[in-house]
Amino acid sequence: MSGGWIDWNAARTVFSSRILTRSLVVAIIVGTVLNAINQGAEILHGQHLNLLKLLLTYSVPFMVSSHGAYSALTRLDELAVRDGPG
Repeated sequence: MSGGWIDWNAARTVFSSRILTRSLVVAIIVGTVLNAINQGAEILHGQHLNLLKLLLTYSVPFMVSSHGAYSALTRLDELAVRDGPG
C-alpha cells in the first residue's frame, strides 16, 4: 500500500536483509574504489576529505544497487503473475 510519496512496499523490499546486505557490499566495494579515485591525493597526503563527496561516493552505488534489485524483483513478480504458476 502506498502512502504519500513513499511506497512502503518498495521500502520493505529494498530494506529486506537480502537486498540490504547485497547493496551494502556493493556500496562498500564500489564506494571505496571511487573514493580512492576521487580523493586519492587527499588520502595519500593526509589531508582532510570532502565529507559531501565521501557520503555521495558511498550512497550512489548503494542506491543504484538497491534500485536494480528492486526493479529485477518487480519484473519477476510481473512475469509470474502474467505467466501463472508452474
